[in-house]
Amino acid sequence: MAFTIFYDGQCPLCEIEMSHLKKRNTQGQIAFVDITAEDFQQRYPELDWQALYDRIHGMNEDGSFLIGLDVTHKAWSLVGYGWLYAPTRWPVIRFFADKIYLVFAKHRNKISYWLTGKKPCETNCRIKY
Repeated sequence: MAFTIFYDGQCPLCEIEMSHLKKRNTQGQIAFVDITAEDFQQRYPELDWQALYDRIHGMNEDGSFLIGLDVTHKAWSLVGYGWLYAPTRWPVIRFFADKIYLVFAKHRNKISYWLTGKKPCETNCRIKY
C-alpha cells in the first residue's frame, strides 16, 4: 500500500501540485485521492470529509495520518524532492510555516484565483465558495 494523499481536486493550486507529484511518482509510492470526487464518501465513509477539506491529509501504510506540511514534505520526499520542503520541518521554521499553511489552507481558493486566475470549480461544486 502506498502513502495516500487526500487533496481538494477543485483547488487550482492543489491540483497543480498534485499534477507535479504525479509526474514524479514513477515508482507508485503515492496514491492520490480527490476528496471532491463524486464517489469519495462511498469509498471512504469512515473519514471526516470536512477535516480533509480543511487541511491536506496523508495516510501512511500503517493507517496513521499526517496533516498539513508534514504531508507535503513526506510526499515530495518519496519522489526524491524532500529537500525542497525540508526547511519547513526544521524546529523554528516549522512553527511559522505551519501557521502560514493554516492561513493558506483556509483561504486557498482566493489565493488560487489570485495566482492562477482560475476559480475552484465552475460547475457541480461540492463546496459553496
